[in-house]
Amino acid sequence: MIGVYTPDLMDRSKIASAASDAHFVTKPEALVGLAGIGLAVVDLRQPGVLDVLAEIAASVPVIAYGSHVDRERLAAAEAAGCRAVLPRSAFFSRLEELLTATD
Repeated sequence: MIGVYTPDLMDRSKIASAASDAHFVTKPEALVGLAGIGLAVVDLRQPGVLDVLAEIAASVPVIAYGSHVDRERLAAAEAAGCRAVLPRSAFFSRLEELLTATD
């Protein structure tokens, strides 16, 4: 199962189309310790994500995406230990590949 935090309805639709096992949460902290997930996806544009990102990444691989111009937020996600940090456009252009890739 893939745990996903993004309130954006269009993003949710695209992710749900690519991953039938996506489980959407309403708060980023809900991904911490969520049973059964093997991957987390987070929208960096949302408030509170950076506050819990390291904790999420400590227990499950994380793919984070955000605005390409928000370099500070993208760098903070990398520092928090995300498996992949991508600009939004790159994330959605590689969506299926990213959600099915394994280490």
